[in-house]
Amino acid sequence: MATITVLRAGPLTTIQDWPGRVGYWKVGVPPSGPMDDLSFRLANQAVGNPAHAAALEATMMGPALRFTEAASVAVTGAPVVVTVNGSIVPQWVPITVEDGDVLDVGATADLGMRVYIAVSGGVDAEDYLGSKSTFTLGRFGGHDGRKLGDGDELVRAELPIGTARRVLGDEQPAFTNRWQLGVTVGPHSAPEFLTADDIEDLFDTAYEVHFNSDRTGIRLMGPKPRWARTDGGEAGLHPSNIHDNAYSVGALDFTGDTPILLGPDGPSLGGFVCPVTVVTAQRWKLGQLKPGDTVKFVPVRSDRTASPSETGLGRRACFVDVLSSGGDPDGGILGSTTTADGSTSVTYRRSGDDNILVEYGDMHLDLALRARVHALSEWIDAERPAGLIDLTPGIRSLQVKADPDVWSQERMLAWLNECESQLPAAEDLVVQSRTVHLPLSWDDPATREAIERYMLGVRSDAPWCPWNIEFIRRMNGLESVDDVHEIVFDASYLVLGLGDVYLGAPVAVPLDPRHRLVTTKYNPARTWTPENAVGIGGAYMCIYGMEGPGGYQFVGRTTQVWNHRYPAPAPGFDPEHPWLLRFFDQIRWYPVSSDELLDMRADVAAGRGDSVRISDGSFSLAEHQQFLDENATDIATRRATMEAARAEERERWSRQGEFANIPADDALADAVGQGEVAEEGKVA
Repeated sequence: MATITVLRAGPLTTIQDWPGRVGYWKVGVPPSGPMDDLSFRLANQAVGNPAHAAALEATMMGPALRFTEAASVAVTGAPVVVTVNGSIVPQWVPITVEDGDVLDVGATADLGMRVYIAVSGGVDAEDYLGSKSTFTLGRFGGHDGRKLGDGDELVRAELPIGTARRVLGDEQPAFTNRWQLGVTVGPHSAPEFLTADDIEDLFDTAYEVHFNSDRTGIRLMGPKPRWARTDGGEAGLHPSNIHDNAYSVGALDFTGDTPILLGPDGPSLGGFVCPVTVVTAQRWKLGQLKPGDTVKFVPVRSDRTASPSETGLGRRACFVDVLSSGGDPDGGILGSTTTADGSTSVTYRRSGDDNILVEYGDMHLDLALRARVHALSEWIDAERPAGLIDLTPGIRSLQVKADPDVWSQERMLAWLNECESQLPAAEDLVVQSRTVHLPLSWDDPATREAIERYMLGVRSDAPWCPWNIEFIRRMNGLESVDDVHEIVFDASYLVLGLGDVYLGAPVAVPLDPRHRLVTTKYNPARTWTPENAVGIGGAYMCIYGMEGPGGYQFVGRTTQVWNHRYPAPAPGFDPEHPWLLRFFDQIRWYPVSSDELLDMRADVAAGRGDSVRISDGSFSLAEHQQFLDENATDIATRRATMEAARAEERERWSRQGEFANIPADDALADAVGQGEVAEEGKVA
């Protein structure tokens, strides 16, 4: 068995494959894979590997590797010094190493951020959900789900090897410190969300790359948007807040006023405005943006972008400048129609050149809209048109992701219009709806710790500090925090989306509108959230699927909703997949102490216990509407009180300058650490 010894791992070297872990976006599993897919694929081509062969991605500095058998290797990506046994060898060409040879890949310097090392035959690794790519935040794929460490032993795979060849000059991507990124407008642009001046600023500004960036997202520094609206309504007080929808890799996500380019380890679902999206053939550049570089966004036509399958001159990667005569003039809206009964508007939004976001109705919470989303998703999934990659439902939208080389947006749009005309009426929806009883440690010590970290490291003067539950009480006009407790434990939360903050994390809403506590999200977001913390953002409740970033207001903590790391599935989990919850499940809480919760979490990890209690049932939209009609007067009275309290809070924020009272990016970065090398996710 041919092995490779990692003599020096470098700060962040992982195993990745291409195209990564696709097909699980709807349950919060990111694709991962190489951040610079072009350099990665060219490295495999150089040694004659198949396109899907696993290889190494190194950030800031490469590894030193000792080989026990002759092999062909190639190093691509950012310029670095590469040696074999101390002698310098070139990048972008296949190099032969013998038994005992040491390949040493040095540190990046002025240009670029990531280096790729391919070995003939590929690198063997754990195959998880169809990919060997490492997702360090989720702790799966690659080498035990983690970055490589000194002394690790890698096993070479035995994939068929073709002809090795040099990567030609016009195939090699051009590196710079002043990047241009080709983007399409949408899904959320002017005049609905941002002003025309905001969009002008976006295209005129050379944004600076912040060092507080990583594979989840690239944080940028630039002008604060003016915004075309005063708040996000039920989705939250800040104008960047929207009802949760699917994101695209490469979307420019405004988490509050901070722009972040979402990377291949980013979240699949979230509640923030994304005005532009990097096109697929340009996303390789995200992997090479380094702190201090500048980025200018160049609008391009979605039907004139280079093919993402191309790795040669047709990719146009050898040019620093993005050649464009202008972008699409439609503001990101591809078209609109109405449902077959004429009752509901349908808007088709562009999200890059590989996604269409189908959005139903007005921007408010309505379960009938989620029913329309479900019906469309089921219809498309049954048809499975060629080129379809992912279907990701949000609260009132469905993102349809496809290979643009197989299924163009023009054809997608025409087909989706045809589908809409054939869908059944939403009020006829009856779906399986299990009731899942979960323990909740109210105001858990782990969530208190997260708030303390936020106050120490990000901002101490936020309106939701020092106690999120008191903030929720104030936002909703309740008499005491005991009222918050009573409402949360009385509510039945309907699961509308999964993967809101990764790995099967539900975004759920109380069926009874009187239980819909509405808050705003953290701005800026937290940099750390304990695994399985429970929070409320906008009108929605979420269980965080894993440790990482976040923005929902904490109420407590529960047991695991993702089960991949454990030796056997715990009771309540389906052995066929690692996520606990399903769309349209109803979550009910029962109280436990923090110590009891720790015991329950240990039981789940060991594959035992009865902390999760599930009963079968169904959800009927017609029956739900009947409930709303019967209780309409009391619902309206309760909601009016809550809305008045939120209006008072918003006025208080305005008087206190809260909407401008966000720390400078430099201060934030100094507080929360060194980004990717510290292995902290930074995207809400």
